[in-house]
Amino acid sequence: MNRGDLQKIALMRVEEARILLAKKHFDGAYYLLGYAVECALKSRIAKQIKRYDFPDKNFITDAYTHNLENLLNQTGLKSKLTKEAKKNQALNLNWAIVKDWSEAYRYKHGMAERKARDIFNAVTADKVGILPWLKKYW
Repeated sequence: MNRGDLQKIALMRVEEARILLAKKHFDGAYYLLGYAVECALKSRIAKQIKRYDFPDKNFITDAYTHNLENLLNQTGLKSKLTKEAKKNQALNLNWAIVKDWSEAYRYKHGMAERKARDIFNAVTADKVGILPWLKKYW
């Protein structure tokens, strides 16, 4: 899997979530939106690995997580997001919504429509959504 694959998957997961939301399948939509952000973050991480370099073992091991905050740390973008979020309350709020996602949601049911729609908006909002923000750097 390469950066391009991760980028395509991120965009696919958003479209799948959009379809699920329209069909009122909020659990699946919420779950897929977190994976969209995870794939976008991992695309940025992959960008940091130079061709023919032997990457640090801890760096690679740490990339095998679903924890969005940990992945953000590995992208090298945390300080940039923090700085921009201080200036832009919507971006700050969107990261606050998205960062709490967990792959454990695959085992949950009964997701509230509002929570699913909130994460969808937090991920996709023009200019201040987490995915559009990450796309500038992936």
